[in-house]
Amino acid sequence: MENSQYIFLVYASFLVSIVFFSLFINAIFLKFATTLGIRDKEGPIIRWSSVSKPALGGISFYIAFLLSTASFSMFFDPNLVFKDYTAIGLMTSTALAFLMGLADDAYDTKPFLKFGIQILCGVVLILTGTVINLFDNDWMNYVLTIVWVVGIMNSINMLDNMDGITTSVSLCIIIICLISSSFQNGFETFEYMAMLGIFGALVGFLFFNWHPSKMFMGDTGSQFLGMFLAYIGIKFLWNGTLYSGSNQAVQQIVQVLIAFIIPIVDTTSVVINRISRKQSPFVGGKDHTTHHLSYLGLSDSQVGFTFVGLSVFSMFISIGIYRFIEEWFWYHSFAFITYFVIVFVILFSITQKNKDKRI
Repeated sequence: MENSQYIFLVYASFLVSIVFFSLFINAIFLKFATTLGIRDKEGPIIRWSSVSKPALGGISFYIAFLLSTASFSMFFDPNLVFKDYTAIGLMTSTALAFLMGLADDAYDTKPFLKFGIQILCGVVLILTGTVINLFDNDWMNYVLTIVWVVGIMNSINMLDNMDGITTSVSLCIIIICLISSSFQNGFETFEYMAMLGIFGALVGFLFFNWHPSKMFMGDTGSQFLGMFLAYIGIKFLWNGTLYSGSNQAVQQIVQVLIAFIIPIVDTTSVVINRISRKQSPFVGGKDHTTHHLSYLGLSDSQVGFTFVGLSVFSMFISIGIYRFIEEWFWYHSFAFITYFVIVFVILFSITQKNKDKRI
């Protein structure tokens, strides 16, 4: 069997297996869940849903990641995982994020502890060689890397406020990075199998998470997922090149803005609005862009499809930037930054309506 056929057979079988495993394990969690992930039943509900539901989906994400690690070691060279500092850094940081999220779902941890663990995740990546290469100064790159990791972990956590949104957005980001890796012939890499594993886990979870959802991913899922997306964002977007191999700082920034447009726009809008009314940006509330679309009269499913459509459209733009632009010029920056600004202005303007319904 040729190597390309072997790789295709391994990955196809693995992806299908993970999707079915995700469906199975989440069904088991849903059947036997009692209190884990359902906190403060008698307290105020911050989530958009009017009922408490198990926040167990994130456990399946991490199991899928562990299965990806084991499978890659079995079918390919295990030295590419256990003797690769960047792979070890990914495994360590995602483990920290998962455990912190699990503790938060079970015990409601202190914000400063969460923030400290998120910084630690960024430090782990830096120490193991995963650093955003944007500036000539190493320390500026280190600071940007930590800000990126902390920002995305919080952004994905904050975006997980309505059925199916975070899951769908994350799927689109992973597809962008999978295609980028594929064009670079990066099939026999740990990151590629890990992305396939998380992709399959998200597909299976979406069956339970789309409106009306049966379960949430919880902080267990959003913290792990945020860390994982931050890593592949550094690997394939911040430090990525165009298909031609060219690389410019503004191109790197644009690719990140387009690929992560939904979490960046939503989080920025929420932070601006909360600071303007002298509230903490880190306290939950029903004032996200998703919520304000609902206040305009859209159903939860319509809000979900709106964000899925925007994510898919941005995904195609991001893939087009990578594949079809051979050399970056100023008008590319102008066009794509204009698109980002338009999306931001529209969604932010929507959050200025129905201010009386903010909580």
